[in-house]
Amino acid sequence: MPKKTEASRQRVRSIASLVACTVLGVIFLIAGTGKIFAFGEMPGQTMQFIGAILPDAWLTPGVALFLGDIFFPYIIPWTELCLGILLLLRIWPRLFAALSLPLIVSFLINNAWYISQGEELDPCPCIGIWAKIFGTPTHLQALWIDIVLLALALTVIFVHPGGFLSSPPWLAKLGKSTKGKDKRK
Repeated sequence: MPKKTEASRQRVRSIASLVACTVLGVIFLIAGTGKIFAFGEMPGQTMQFIGAILPDAWLTPGVALFLGDIFFPYIIPWTELCLGILLLLRIWPRLFAALSLPLIVSFLINNAWYISQGEELDPCPCIGIWAKIFGTPTHLQALWIDIVLLALALTVIFVHPGGFLSSPPWLAKLGKSTKGKDKRK
């Protein structure tokens, strides 16, 4: 009976990890592609938030230029896209869920700051062009999405069976099949 209980526990962990990886990956994929296709749509509120949290000595014109012209239009969307793809493929899911934590926490803090301002703000440009299809979330809705993303990432980190750098079985089989072909030659 103990073996059966352990096997069922591992199965539940695998299913929970699979669902968390899939949902987290799809959300990152949607957000990343939406921002990539909506290139250049940099919300002014983001720079307002950065101006409020960074000391004036750090927010030089060069830093502002980097943030506005490189970091937000290129690095953030492509990071979300890559994280989404890797989480969907379940390649090192714990590692990439852990790497997604700073991004998720920064989105969470950003939306919480907007809400704390108490002003009427523009809707969150979280998903770029996909807002035309899915609708544009308010900052409160985006905050709840960020909380769910945080919970999903933590689920993958703490529940995923296997080691920290474990990969899906299909990837291990792929590596074995190419090694087997090399030996036959």
